[in-house]
Amino acid sequence: MYNCIVLCGGGTAGHVMPNIALLKHLKKHFKNIYYIGSTTGIEKEIISKHPEVKYFPITSVKLIRGLNLKNLLIPFKLLKGYNQSKVILKELKPDIVFSKGGYVSVPVTFACKSLNIPIVAHESDFNLGLANKLILKTCTKMCCSFEQTAKSIKNGVFTLSPVRDELFMGDSSKARKICNFNNSKPTLLVIGGSLGAKAINECMFKIAEQICEKFNVIHIVGKGNKNNNIKPKNYYQIEFTPDIQDFFKLADIVLSRAGSNAINEFLVLGKPMLLIPLPKGNSRGDQLLNSKYFVENGFAIELKQEEMTEQSLMSKIEELYKNRNIISQNQSKYKGKNGTENILKVILESIDNG
Repeated sequence: MYNCIVLCGGGTAGHVMPNIALLKHLKKHFKNIYYIGSTTGIEKEIISKHPEVKYFPITSVKLIRGLNLKNLLIPFKLLKGYNQSKVILKELKPDIVFSKGGYVSVPVTFACKSLNIPIVAHESDFNLGLANKLILKTCTKMCCSFEQTAKSIKNGVFTLSPVRDELFMGDSSKARKICNFNNSKPTLLVIGGSLGAKAINECMFKIAEQICEKFNVIHIVGKGNKNNNIKPKNYYQIEFTPDIQDFFKLADIVLSRAGSNAINEFLVLGKPMLLIPLPKGNSRGDQLLNSKYFVENGFAIELKQEEMTEQSLMSKIEELYKNRNIISQNQSKYKGKNGTENILKVILESIDNG
């Protein structure tokens, strides 16, 4: 049993939830688990639901793309966050730090390097995010969700993504009862709850009646995005659910953006997927690369947002369902494989070899 581990990462839920997936497993090997995050980020809210993990806030800084005067404050905030991290780490004396990326991880990992504390990080996307590019040389190992990403860097290890154990424990009958689906139609799950999914939501609402002739639809729309004018009874809208595993279990096919954590969950759950990646103008282009890789390997089909119309979306959904068995077969190599144990192994080995 090791003394303690410090987790860090934040800015978006994608930089936090993989840490949550690791928690149960880390408790078997570490007496204490701590978290360093930003003062106001979503990571603080998520970790607050796990009282066994003590949270330490630090000053963090995010690069704003394009010309923005706020970027001039980056060096000063980075230095402040670095000094705060150093004080915290000296007090905690962790055996290791695990970083899930995001801008808050940069000062933490730099402080670790100065204190000779081993660092294991994880990259979910096909290409390294800016934070992971900056901290790459400070890391003992960089775990990767994609095999090609791991091969492209000296200290890369292909681990897949950590997936919460509860996602494998879904109850489809429970979800069917909640949705009140009492027919034999296949079920389409639409993930439209992220900030970048407005275009998907709006197009889905327009084809609701048409699509419900062939499918039951579960549409996770996001906070405040419900459309009360949708008429079909087998079109179930929900803003958010803590029991996503039940809806995953019921779904025959999935429509989603191409965020790495989500699509890797669909992959290990064996769900054929239609991906509509966030366009490059709305992101750094990571979803386009994630989607390209999944399509090339036969794990998914794709529809570019700029090509999305009511007709093309309906056509692609029908294409996905028609080819679902072929896609499921391609996914079978990874179905049921959770990257959590792989990452845990890298963390423990990095302590022992340190």
